[in-house]
Amino acid sequence: MAVTKEEIMNALRSVMDPEIGLDVVSLGLVYDVSISDSGEVQIKMTMTTPGCPLVGMMTEDVKNVIETIDGVKSVQVELVWDPPWTADMIAPEVRAKLGI
Repeated sequence: MAVTKEEIMNALRSVMDPEIGLDVVSLGLVYDVSISDSGEVQIKMTMTTPGCPLVGMMTEDVKNVIETIDGVKSVQVELVWDPPWTADMIAPEVRAKLGI
């Protein structure tokens, strides 16, 4: 069975930014997910700041979570800085809860 983007995004909701306490999807850190027919997953994501000290840990968490999905053969995480992350990228329902 082919892996879907929805499965990937749902799995990514379990990866938390430990400094903020929110998942990478709700924070708007995941910019793109592509999946090849053979199960190779490529994720483009960013961090809240370019100097984030947790970048290594968070990208490993992303890889580890996605590798557990049936049908995933490999995972590549690419960090991108354009467009720069802003609080406007946080999911609207989460912004409302945070009072932003």
